[in-house]
Amino acid sequence: MWFRRLGVVTIVTVYLLILAGGIVRSTGSGMGCPDWPRCFGSWVPPTSISQLPPNYQELYGAKLKGEVVFNALKTWIEYVNRLLGALTGVLIFATLIASVPFLKKDKPVFYLSLLAFVMVGFQGWLGSKVVSSELHPVMVTFHMIVAILIVFVLLYALARAYSGFLKEEKITAKPFLNALLVGAMLLTLVQVILGTQIREAIDEVALRLSYLSRETWIDQLGITFYVHRSFSLLVLALHGYLIYQLRRHTAARGRIYNFTSALMGMVVVEILVGVVMAYLAIPAFLQPIHLTLAVVILGIQFVTLLLINQDRAFRKTQSVAASVTNLTH
Repeated sequence: MWFRRLGVVTIVTVYLLILAGGIVRSTGSGMGCPDWPRCFGSWVPPTSISQLPPNYQELYGAKLKGEVVFNALKTWIEYVNRLLGALTGVLIFATLIASVPFLKKDKPVFYLSLLAFVMVGFQGWLGSKVVSSELHPVMVTFHMIVAILIVFVLLYALARAYSGFLKEEKITAKPFLNALLVGAMLLTLVQVILGTQIREAIDEVALRLSYLSRETWIDQLGITFYVHRSFSLLVLALHGYLIYQLRRHTAARGRIYNFTSALMGMVVVEILVGVVMAYLAIPAFLQPIHLTLAVVILGIQFVTLLLINQDRAFRKTQSVAASVTNLTH
């Protein structure tokens, strides 16, 4: 029980961390704290420039070519992001502790929790490298992909923990549905990677224009933006077909049916947010929402894939649960 509750809270926190990372990126706060793990040499960052030494730019700006300019808002946005990252680490450790009883019931739940804990530690180290690399585009993209993988590992562990309480649904054409779902996940992942490249291009354009003339930024993004925009129509069409097939081959009003409704809703909202961004000069507050929605879509796709293959993915869990039930009766 504790594991399932903690698992849900932890996954929500990971999504909030992804949202926070998007806010850091969209507000240009990535170097709000020029050092790591401290911020301007302190565990609690300053709130005004008067709290910094007169030569703070020399002290902290060597790797940034002396261009450190203190901005309290950006500093605290980055610092809150780091605190949320630390909280995520604590919750994943608590989830690992709560998974220990599963060593007797379903060992993969424990090992998946352990893997998530190791991965979040790696993600923290990777975050330090993102800062030290001055937000190198490849490092930022890799950082995002690792976050998505952590979500997948936690979702799989949580799904296994719940599997003993779930009744199998009658599903036909599983290979076909699996192929469609995997294709949708790959296409969504490509969209996320393209989106990070567009984000990098926006940063370059914004810097070149001194963050002025925002309405002209899209025209200078290049072919990647138009590929990303065109792919969105393919994403919508594929998900429409996927949802039609899922509802055709699964039980009406079952869990998978409900997940298809959530999936289609998220895809439509995601595309609408992208359209608003394109026509309203890329509002900064929508950029992290656009990214987070994409990762939520990936999560729904992954859980749906697990539900379709519940008989294979959780067979051991169910057999153990059945054995325990027989012994107790």
